[in-house]
Amino acid sequence: MREDQRYLDAIADADPYPYWYEDADEPDSNPTLVRTDNCDLCVVGGGYTGLWTAIIAKERDPSRDVVLIEAHEIGSAASGRNGGFVDASLTHGVTNGKTRFPDELPVLEDLGLRNLNEIEAAILRYGIDCDFERTGVIDVATTFHPASYLDELREEYGLLRELGQPVELLDSTAMRAQVNSPTYLGGLWRRDRAALVDPARLAWGLKAAAESLGVRIYEDTKATALERDGVGVLVTTPLGQVRCGRVALGTNAFPPLLHRLRHYIAPVYDYVLVTEPLTAEQLASIGWKGRQGLSDIPNQFHYYRLTEDNRILWGGYDAVYYFRGKVRTELESRPETWAKLSRHFFATFPQLEDVKFSHTWGGVIDTCTRYSVFWGKAMQGRVAYALGYTGLGAGSTRFGAEVMLDLLDGKRSRATETEFVRKHPLPFPPEPFRFAGIQATRWSLDREDKTGRRNGWLRTLDRLGIGFDS
Repeated sequence: MREDQRYLDAIADADPYPYWYEDADEPDSNPTLVRTDNCDLCVVGGGYTGLWTAIIAKERDPSRDVVLIEAHEIGSAASGRNGGFVDASLTHGVTNGKTRFPDELPVLEDLGLRNLNEIEAAILRYGIDCDFERTGVIDVATTFHPASYLDELREEYGLLRELGQPVELLDSTAMRAQVNSPTYLGGLWRRDRAALVDPARLAWGLKAAAESLGVRIYEDTKATALERDGVGVLVTTPLGQVRCGRVALGTNAFPPLLHRLRHYIAPVYDYVLVTEPLTAEQLASIGWKGRQGLSDIPNQFHYYRLTEDNRILWGGYDAVYYFRGKVRTELESRPETWAKLSRHFFATFPQLEDVKFSHTWGGVIDTCTRYSVFWGKAMQGRVAYALGYTGLGAGSTRFGAEVMLDLLDGKRSRATETEFVRKHPLPFPPEPFRFAGIQATRWSLDREDKTGRRNGWLRTLDRLGIGFDS
């Protein structure tokens, strides 16, 4: 059999929807808003940012009246279909943090670890059954990429050691003892800085926690407009309205209600495969007894992990931006990317040649030019937002929510005093320059992954502080 055909056959019978929804005990839908409701705080968006915002708002002040509205169902977008990596990094990795906020890096890393600890505590406090495993993550250097990337791994190890973090540098033998792939040259195991979850069950558990605290949730209720309403804000929906004192926006990659924010975020699509459950023999052939999350380290990277029933989730690499930032359900399907991911999977784990994929899907995430969340206020401080997570939102959304509430409440905190919180990223250019620039950047990143050389286009973006990352 031709090898290309084997990669294609492996995805031929896969179900085109998220594995996390398979046989899941999804909660009942909430009503649609069909009248005018009043509250102290209206949260727009039913993903992780919105759910954490509602929960923390009620934990801080149980008397605060909170309404959350979601355009579809809770957790139906990125929060319910991501890879389930809950990372302590707030800056999309320590290297990106050092590049952009070098003086604040120790503080940001400390805040990130505190945030991860708070997530774990909340999961225990509210009894959320989401397969939380704090196994850490391993960043992997492979034979597919230039040797200079292994040097970058060593440099990051030195930086993490300077920050006092529990990290282990693995040579090829030690790396293959953890997870067995003939392609591995080395790894960097960040032991206490990440966890794995079932992302859909985390979202549904946060929904239940919010409701237990008295948050009123409306689904199939899309916010269509914001406007001043006396001393507060009026949020308009297709069939109703919310009159409130404050608004927290957690709309992720979807068109923001504040038009000025459209220049700061770009929606990109990410795609994922999940295998059938591995047999005991197949699992033994790769080891992976520590069940860590894994990610390789080039610009176009893969992330992968074991699920609770010992499937391998394998995603990433392509990060696809569509002209004018289109966000459409049909864009969640991209067979050419699934085929590419399948080929990469079998190159990494040739011993799993008989494995088939059971699920394929895609989803949209929001990115910005600094690769990490940013904040701001509007309408004289009555509206706040947190956007731009760039794929690490399963962890950093809780921090995003906490800071957003600090901004709305006028509360000074260790976080709000940082440039990380106070500073906006540079905006993307308008179309068609945005699309052309992103395509040029993707081509250049692919070339760097193959040659180890950063071309003039990427060096110019580095000087400007603009980037695009898979």
